[in-house]
Amino acid sequence: MKVYILGICGTFMAGIAQLARELEYDVAGSDANVYPPMSTQLEQAGIELHHGFDAGRLPGDCDMFIIGNSITRGNPQFEAILERGLRYTSGPQWLYEAVLQQRWVLAVAGTHGKTTASSMLAWILEDAGLDPGYLIGGICQNFSQSARLGSDPFFVIEADEYDSALFDKRSKFIHYHPRTLILNNLEYDHADIFEDLAAIKRQFHHLVRTLPASALVIVNQDDEALREVMEMGCWSQQTNFSVVDRNADFFLDAQSRLHHGDNSYRLRLSQSGQFNALNAGAAIIAAHHAGVAIETSLESMRKFVGVKRRQEVIAQINGVTIVDDFAHHPTAIALTLDALKGSTAGRLIAVLDIRSNTMKMGVHGTGLGRSLAAADLVLVCENPDLDWDIAEIAESAATIVEIKTDSQQVIDYLSQNCEPGDQVVIMSNGGFENIHRRLIEALQN
Repeated sequence: MKVYILGICGTFMAGIAQLARELEYDVAGSDANVYPPMSTQLEQAGIELHHGFDAGRLPGDCDMFIIGNSITRGNPQFEAILERGLRYTSGPQWLYEAVLQQRWVLAVAGTHGKTTASSMLAWILEDAGLDPGYLIGGICQNFSQSARLGSDPFFVIEADEYDSALFDKRSKFIHYHPRTLILNNLEYDHADIFEDLAAIKRQFHHLVRTLPASALVIVNQDDEALREVMEMGCWSQQTNFSVVDRNADFFLDAQSRLHHGDNSYRLRLSQSGQFNALNAGAAIIAAHHAGVAIETSLESMRKFVGVKRRQEVIAQINGVTIVDDFAHHPTAIALTLDALKGSTAGRLIAVLDIRSNTMKMGVHGTGLGRSLAAADLVLVCENPDLDWDIAEIAESAATIVEIKTDSQQVIDYLSQNCEPGDQVVIMSNGGFENIHRRLIEALQN
């Protein structure tokens, strides 16, 4: 079978491509922006990549076209598919029909922490001697790739609430029909898709409505929006976890001890921060539902290395530490900075890339300034695509914010002003003009 994927280099669609290749499909695809690490993974898997959306490159003998949710009307290849009456589907729909339908799906949903928690869960199952399948929107450093079929019934998936495709505005996770579901947290995001938080809560409710009675929903009971989702109706088993309520089914205290009934367990992780511990707790609960003993999961967490672009130390040069992080929502930014604060002797310097649709629209403008409080200095680039005045960040932030014209000015400033002991965290959900490598080279020189 031959498939062609439009938008193949997004983390989710790249995972789809790898699974199709593992099913021995002939796979190729196109994208406007092709950059590592996903492009590298795809090329290593023997998948042909096309830069741009030239309709002339569409294979005439293709059995199915899989359309990524970044594709819009006017895309030359999609327009050609419509004109020729060719078969097409969304990534989530293909995934369910080709892979998930007969599997025990363990899904991780929420605004923050999906990639980390799903990576932790897949690793626990792997380390327990199983061979789980998984599709994760990032690269877990305990694995060599972001997606695989696996031979056991279990399949771990990062369950994104973003829409499935331009012709299917349901959230991706509606297609997955999990038997084990983690609901980590819920905030307003994806303002280009959802009008308000209530619209996102409805999608989460629709997800819960697709679960069988024997399924287990694992809920962060500290999250008000999730409590409201569950009050809309749940027909499955439930368990909850908390960092506030000691009477929760699972309680995580400030010393990273996980309490369950009369039992108490010490959680040890390579990465700091309570949010990482909370992700680990949720993964341990989900693995327990799949039959893995809590003690076994705790030992696996000691060996969990982390996820690329999640508090990932990418270089240490003359006493200056460079950290790469995917944070782009105010809550994620605040959690990342809080976790890194105090981990080195010098300053914590944040370099912020404002590129998500929600951020560019200014939805989180006020909250963004507050989220930067843990940093000693914040550098941010001007962006002509913003619908708001970037100077508002400096006005609302409880720390020093300097606005630079472009990424080169950021690099020049850091290479001239960083001192031994400083920690520079680059926060972006994109390539950020390859600033990471350019900064490393500047500091080395």
